[in-house]
Amino acid sequence: MSDTTYTPPAKWTWDKESGGTFASTNRPVAGAMKDKELPIGKHPFQLYSLGTPNGVKVTILFEELLAAGVKEAEYDAWLIKIGDGDQFDSGFVAANPNSKIPALMDHSGDTPLRVFESGSILIHLAEKFGMFLPSEGPARTEVMNWLMWQMGSAPFLGGGFGHFYAYAPEKYEYPINRYAMETKRQLDVLNRELATRPYIAGDDYTIADMAIWPWYGQLCLGRLYSAGEFLDVESYTNVVAWAKKIDARPATLRGRMVNRTSGEPELQLHERHDASDFDTQTQDKIGTESAD
Repeated sequence: MSDTTYTPPAKWTWDKESGGTFASTNRPVAGAMKDKELPIGKHPFQLYSLGTPNGVKVTILFEELLAAGVKEAEYDAWLIKIGDGDQFDSGFVAANPNSKIPALMDHSGDTPLRVFESGSILIHLAEKFGMFLPSEGPARTEVMNWLMWQMGSAPFLGGGFGHFYAYAPEKYEYPINRYAMETKRQLDVLNRELATRPYIAGDDYTIADMAIWPWYGQLCLGRLYSAGEFLDVESYTNVVAWAKKIDARPATLRGRMVNRTSGEPELQLHERHDASDFDTQTQDKIGTESAD
C-alpha cells in the first residue's frame, strides 16, 4: 500500500485497531477499563512503572539518591504491564488519569500524594531531597530548560521515529524520513552543547541528564530501535562520550534494570522492593519467563 493513498474522512471514527506494536492498548478515550487496586509495599515511595525510557528516568534518580546515602528515598517499584493493559486498571488511573507510566504515590507525608509525568516525578524527588537540581538561580533555570527540552523533544523520537521505524505495521518512507531528520537535528543540538560542558546543563550531573539519557544516550549506545547505523549515531561524538560516561555509573545500571522485562535475564529485575533484590531477584536467578 502506498503512503499517499489515504484520504481522511470528514469526521474520524474509531472502527478498528491501527495495527502494529501496542495497537491493542491504544484507544481514543480515557478512564479505567477494569477495577483493580494498586499494590502498596513497605516503603514511603511506591512506583508503578515499566523499564521504558520514561520509566528508567525515575529509577535512575531513585538509585542515585540511595547511592548518595539518602535512606529516606527507599522505594517499591511495581511492574505495570502495558501490553496487558495494566495502565487502565482503576487504581492506576487514580494515580495517573492519563494512563501512562510512570506513576508515583508518595506516602511520606500525612496524605498520600500522586505524582505523574516523569518530569514532574523527577522535580518532585529532586526538590524533596535537595539533590540533582539547584535550588535557585541561573543553574536551576538551565536544568529546567533541558528537562523541558526533553519532555517536548522525545515524542518526536519515540512516538514519531521509533513508531514508524520499528513498530508500525508497514514501512512508509515519508514519516520515517520526516522523523529521522528531526531526531538527527535533536542529536545535533545535544552534540553542540556537550562540546563545551561535561553534562547537559553544565558542570554537574542533574535530573536533566537523567531525563535525556534513557532516550538519546541509549539511542547512541545501540539500545533503542536498533537504529544506530541508520541514524549514524557514532558521528555525534560528544553525545556518545556523554552517554558512555553516564552508562558507567552504578546507579544507571541499577536504574535500567528495574521493571525491565526484555533483554539479558541478568539485567531484568521485574519488581524492586529492597536493595538486595538486585542480587537475588533478577530473572537469571528466579526464571527467564518474560512478564510481557
